[in-house]
This record gives sequence, structure tokens and C-alpha cells, in this order.
Amino acid sequence: MAALPSQVAILSKASEKTRNQRGEPFRIQQTTRNESVQRGIIKALALLLPCALVACNPFVSSQEENIVSQGDGLATQSAVAQGRYRTSALFHAQVLLDRAGFSPGVIDGKQGQSFTLALRGFQTARQLSVTGKLDDPTRAVLLKEQNAVPTLMIRISASFANGPFVPSLPKDTARQAKLARLGYRNVMEALAERFHTTQETLLTLNAPTTLIGAGTIIRVPNIGKPDMTGIDPDRPEWRDTLVSLGVSAMQPMADRIVVDKSDGALRVFDANDDLIAQFPATMGSKHDPLPIGRWKIQGVSYNPTFHYDPKLFWNVSDSKDAALLPPGPNGPVGIVWIDLSKPHYGIHGTPEPETIGRAESHGCIRLTNWDAARLAQMVHFDTPAMFQP
Repeated sequence: MAALPSQVAILSKASEKTRNQRGEPFRIQQTTRNESVQRGIIKALALLLPCALVACNPFVSSQEENIVSQGDGLATQSAVAQGRYRTSALFHAQVLLDRAGFSPGVIDGKQGQSFTLALRGFQTARQLSVTGKLDDPTRAVLLKEQNAVPTLMIRISASFANGPFVPSLPKDTARQAKLARLGYRNVMEALAERFHTTQETLLTLNAPTTLIGAGTIIRVPNIGKPDMTGIDPDRPEWRDTLVSLGVSAMQPMADRIVVDKSDGALRVFDANDDLIAQFPATMGSKHDPLPIGRWKIQGVSYNPTFHYDPKLFWNVSDSKDAALLPPGPNGPVGIVWIDLSKPHYGIHGTPEPETIGRAESHGCIRLTNWDAARLAQMVHFDTPAMFQP
């Protein structure tokens, strides 16, 4: 794959008005990412609720949580106290691992390979016994380092609720190429990405009848407030992207990265050869295997357009026309392209974060949009990238 380094153009007020559905609240259960998910998911999630997100939890004590400013207009400074709420130890651990830079993928309160991978990475980095389990020593270190409650209440601002969104996002690349931006479909999708979770998890954390719109107060994973200290002032669109993903501009610097096919992880090491971050990744397939070897980072394209060339995809007919797709989180490479010294290969985001580690790619390394953004803030030109089997 290859993406054209470019910046997202700021939408004009005229185009914003024509593409945006403004200020219309809708029920939370009507806005899942996959349109084929039926409303019956509400009842199913309600049944799973006791054993998933809100199980009896000795890991944390119940606390009242106040609305806090998120730095993106998403919430106000108002100190409106909410009721007590308990989450499972697993959900809380996912939140703390995410804050520590050892990504569990989507925060959903579910036991899975990405959560185990994150635990093993954190345990390795903190010189704990590498069990891949949420044992007492791991819990203690996580709580001591992060000291954060698992959820918080936020108030959705009018600016966040208004988008702009692309409610009828086409699948056909020719039609996508005619759009100004491959943005989020609705406010629920934007909220899920902002808080590193899924729309189904947001539904579970809140009442199924919750109306989502400007002024709504909802419960979300407490991933922390993004810090824009040190952001390049010449990249205002990238700053907005980082804020929209809850990712801080200031990140530890990478001395090298290692992409390990054996366990599906991308690991970041500093100049002392210490493991400082880890992300679950989708990497290659039998048709387009991961390019094993030593490569280097050649640059970063923020909010890139994407040159869609059917000849580079084994599962696409060569008779289809090439297209230049606009930028946006729902584009094929998400919000960032980290270019590699191997032609047509890169590390990038995805429009489907739930599939990371569970699907195949066309040889590239695919991360969630928020993990890709975080990595983009850590690497630099000529950062070594080792791809190993």
C-alpha cells in the first residue's frame, strides 16, 4: 500500500452545513457501528452486564465521579456528582493498561488475547512475573502508577454532537472518492473512538434508553485527558485528531520498534532498550505475508489521503478503477500512515478497531486509530523497525 502524505483540509462552513446532521439526539441503541446489529443486542448485553463491566469488584472501591473538562469541548467544568458505580476488575485493568501505554485494544471488559498480551507486556516492562494474568502484584503496580477510577461522567457539547458526520458512508471506493472526508458516521462512533471502546460498551455503561445529543451526560472509560503540550503549532488538524482520539501529544521517544508476528504485538523500546509501549496489531496474511526483516521509518503522513490501486490487492479485480480516497478515520488506513523503507508498506490505523488482532491485512501493520496516533508521536525519521516471525 502507499498513501500520499497530505493534510486534511478544513471543511468550509458551506460544505459543513450540507454534510452535517445537526443537534438531533437519538437513542443509544440505534447507533451501533455495524448496521446489521439488531436492537435485540440491548437485551443480550443486559444479561451479560453482571459478569462483564459491572461485576462485584475488589480491585476498586466505588467512588463518586464528577464531570471534568476533557480539553475538547466534550465536557464542562461543572462538578455535578453522579451516583456510585462499580466496574469489573478486568474493565478497570484495561483502562489502566491503556493509560500506561500497553494497549488492550478496545476497552470492553472482556477477557481476550489482546488483554492477555497487554498484561504480559506490562509485566515484562515492570519486571514482574510474566503470567499474562491479572494477579495481585500486577494489580498493585497498575493502581500505584495510574491511580485512576475506571469511568467518569462527561457532558456532550453541541460542537461534538454536531460533527460533521457522514451517516451514509458508502462502501464503494468510487463513491468514497467523491466525498470531502471519510468521517465518523454518527456521534456514537465518534464517542467510541474518543474513549478507546466500542459502541456496545457505551450502551452497557449507560441506560439503553439514553438519548445521545448535545447536553447529554454519559459514563465513559476514564482513559485520561489528552495533553497537547509540545504539539507542532503548524499542524492544527493533527492536534484536533489527537484530541478526538484522546491521545496526548507528549509521548516517550522510540529508539526502535519490533513487530512480532508470533504474538501479534508491536513493541516500542527506548534508548536504554527498555520496553516503553506495546500495541496489538494485525499484520499480513497468507496472500500478503508480513515482510520479515530490518526496515526503517521513512516519515509520517498525518490524516493522509489514500491512493487506492486495485493491482496491489489480491482480492480486488484489476478491472476496478484506481481512486484517491479522502482522509478520515473511516478511510482504509485510518488517521495516520507511518511509512516504511519497504515500498508500499506502512503502519497505519483502521476504521474497524474491534478487528485488530482478529483479521488479516494486505501485508501492512494495522493498529487502532488511537494506538497508531500514539505511535506516530513516538517515532521519527530513520527509527529502526524489526519485523520478526
